[in-house]
Amino acid sequence: MATGIKDKVAIIGMGCTRFGERWDKGAEELMVEAFEECLIDAGIEKNQIEAAWFGTCMEEVSVGKSALPLSTTLRLPFIPVTRVENFCATGTEAFRGACYAVASGAYDICLALGVEKLKDTGYGGLPNFGSNAGTLTWQWWPNLTAPGSFAQLASAYSAKYRIKDADLKRAMAHVSVKSHANGALNPKAHLRKPVTEAQVMNSPIIAHPLGLFDCCGVSDGSACAIVTTPEIARKLGKKDFVTVKSIQLALSSGEEAGFNEWDGDHFATTTRCSIKAYQEAGIQHPREEISMMEVHDCFSITELVTMEDLHISERGRAVTDIMDGFYDRDGKVPCQVDGGLKCFGHPIGASGIRMLYEMYLQLHGRADKRQLENPRFGLTHNLGGFPFQNVCSISIIGKYEK
Repeated sequence: MATGIKDKVAIIGMGCTRFGERWDKGAEELMVEAFEECLIDAGIEKNQIEAAWFGTCMEEVSVGKSALPLSTTLRLPFIPVTRVENFCATGTEAFRGACYAVASGAYDICLALGVEKLKDTGYGGLPNFGSNAGTLTWQWWPNLTAPGSFAQLASAYSAKYRIKDADLKRAMAHVSVKSHANGALNPKAHLRKPVTEAQVMNSPIIAHPLGLFDCCGVSDGSACAIVTTPEIARKLGKKDFVTVKSIQLALSSGEEAGFNEWDGDHFATTTRCSIKAYQEAGIQHPREEISMMEVHDCFSITELVTMEDLHISERGRAVTDIMDGFYDRDGKVPCQVDGGLKCFGHPIGASGIRMLYEMYLQLHGRADKRQLENPRFGLTHNLGGFPFQNVCSISIIGKYEK
């Protein structure tokens, strides 16, 4: 009977570039920047890595379709490298591949690296997915924009729970203010200036009720992780190391887009994926047991709704929890401790591993001014696509407890 991967995989090293408008560096140079930090952190030699997983989404404008850019850029010693792509869960998909390889016993030490170079494209947002999305673009999404789609999520949510427009906008503003305050403390964030509630509330409307400060930006960046087994981690001299408690993935079945049961106010994938993630990790009461989170805040409404889909806030109660400071850095379950997508931007292939990087630093007590007190479990969440058809990935990591 399947038992999952709880405590079967140890993270022994992580690295992350500064995210932003990295005009001075190409994707390959960003990969090197993240990898060098990761390798030093792991305390191993490059030739000890036996296999690698490479996450990048927009290959046409970044590094190309194959896995060769990772292998040749890092001069990996003729090892197997697999390129993966799964919309905004691409980075976590690379991490999942490396973790499963170690947990299965196929390899001892594996690398997961994600990268995206988007600022050079000239687009203000993400480039067109084109043939990458196939019928998703041309059949389901012919006239759709991301802000427009997530604005509909906000309207559906407020209608279902009879939340006044002003109250919802104020809660979304608090989400952004909180993330910008955290990002201001992070030297690797793209945006590092605090904002006020008034600035957010009075910013130009992009798609009602979403204003400028409710939307995350686009950036360049790379992040990576080196994983092995707890037994090998000990042999390498690691003591208080971090292990993977759970990695789960859920994709839309088509029900949300094709049937009437889904009312547009939540993410069906996150609701289901989180239950499986908690089961694998042995977590029974997430509101009490999860110490911190990095969730996919592509828009402030996404973060708000995700709090309920993760079964931390009760349905219709996320607005209250947010305004009560429950998810602030000094709250019960701090969210976007590093600034989130809101302050880092979203280089798709790197974002999932970047989230894990912050949880990893926090668990090791190395988060500097952002450091939380004695965190136990860190959760990361990615959401790729649109509310009615998407990819959801959830990872939970924590200190090794055996």
